[in-house]
Amino acid sequence: MRIVVSEFISLDGVVQAPGGPDEDTDGGFAHGGWSHPFFDPEVVGGAFADVLGKADALLFGRRTWQTMAAAWPDRAGDPFADRMNSIPKYVVSTTLTDEQLNWNNTTRIPGGDAVAALRKLRDADGDAHGGDLVVMGSPTLVRTLLSENLVDELRLMHMPVVLGGGKTIFPDDGGLRAFELVSATTGSAGTQVCTYRARTPEGQ
Repeated sequence: MRIVVSEFISLDGVVQAPGGPDEDTDGGFAHGGWSHPFFDPEVVGGAFADVLGKADALLFGRRTWQTMAAAWPDRAGDPFADRMNSIPKYVVSTTLTDEQLNWNNTTRIPGGDAVAALRKLRDADGDAHGGDLVVMGSPTLVRTLLSENLVDELRLMHMPVVLGGGKTIFPDDGGLRAFELVSATTGSAGTQVCTYRARTPEGQ
């Protein structure tokens, strides 16, 4: 399986709370819902549909999983929502219990075992959808995945806005990690959807 990260991201690299004002106010973040003016159904919506269509499973951190689990089950009947609700899901958490996994087809990965468990998932065979393990949101988890060189592809939806601070997906450990731009498409509201694939380090 490939680990594919899909994110709304501002020009200054912020991914915090793109969906709504109360999604994540950590650090006093006051711009929740900032992605809405820059979403267009054809390019941005099409990018999400493409990522989900190639996914074998979804992977979340605890906060993003809880946000999604509170929203998607009520949208049953829409093909995209039905796919979100039926696809296998994994959530990395040190606090959730199995009894709290009320979103269909969710498996918990204990936080302390996450890196080893995700390496095992990444080595598993995918099915006819393409074998992708897709991460949405979940900045803390994505930073760990990037730090461990476990991200195979970044699908970044660069939105033309500067937020002045907030959560990012990028590690600040001084490590150099090279990616190759393989596609870029610009939407009607100015969002540029860019797909980057990880370069294999020389000698490997």
